[in-house]
Amino acid sequence: MENSKIIAVVGATGLQGGGLVRAILNDPEGGFKVRALTRNPSSDKAKELKKLGAEVVEADIDNKDSVVRAFKGAYGAFCMTNFWEHFSPEKELEQAKNMAEAGKEAGLKHVIWSTLEDTRKWIPLDDDRMPTLMEKYKVPHFDAKGEADEYFTASKVPYTLLFTSFYWDNFINFGMGPQKGEDGELAITFPMDKKELPGIAAEDIGKCAYGIFKAGDTYKNKIVAIAGEHLTGKEMADIFSEVYGKKVKYNAVEPEVYRNFDFPGADDLGNMFQFKAEFEEYFCTIRNIDATKKLNPELLNFRQWLEQNKSKIEV
Repeated sequence: MENSKIIAVVGATGLQGGGLVRAILNDPEGGFKVRALTRNPSSDKAKELKKLGAEVVEADIDNKDSVVRAFKGAYGAFCMTNFWEHFSPEKELEQAKNMAEAGKEAGLKHVIWSTLEDTRKWIPLDDDRMPTLMEKYKVPHFDAKGEADEYFTASKVPYTLLFTSFYWDNFINFGMGPQKGEDGELAITFPMDKKELPGIAAEDIGKCAYGIFKAGDTYKNKIVAIAGEHLTGKEMADIFSEVYGKKVKYNAVEPEVYRNFDFPGADDLGNMFQFKAEFEEYFCTIRNIDATKKLNPELLNFRQWLEQNKSKIEV
């Protein structure tokens, strides 16, 4: 293990980063060691990672110098931002810039940037089929990440742009699981019509990132887009019904209705689902499941994920 390459993981106590930390720790002969970056090394989650064998270091992606220090001596880094923590695309851009520059200054050999499409390349701001949000974005939590890709491609550090998919974990953490409607029936609600939604277990994103690092130069300076399965809303509802033994239906609302739901970010998510529905062919085709399985042979489909997480979703 002395010559193991160190991977610095941003968001190590979160879903994607935590998945990568565990993937590295679960493969002691893999040739990699993990350095878990966290703002709060004394948190329970950070202590748990330390107990599992991770090196835990304090770093804050709002502070570039702290990231440079945390990246020093590492072979590679996994970089990500969490829009839902602050709802600020500008903050995401600044954080991405800090990480890209830190990677260059620390002399990293490979950076994976967890990203999403800049939807404005498909739907310009003056296209009124969906509202412009925050004056400059169509889907703020996508667009800023997509715009930030340039920081990584321009840094001259070998990069992989890792395009992720809808987390099935949103059914647990985002309150998107089956809800009782006014008719008393359980339903999941998306403005996706009959279109397919690529989804993935968040843990599998981390495992895929590990597969990319393990593949050496194969995925350097490339885009990799991942998904565990492509399903329509009805197909997801049917799997919920079968796993829970209760009828769950699919409530296909219009994007405009979804945008006006009463929770923070409903307008952003309404636009996101509309983008995915309107550009279904592109969005699904790039997120190839066979290619994802190659990176992560343990890849879960939706039914497997739901069976594993059944107790976490109240139905």
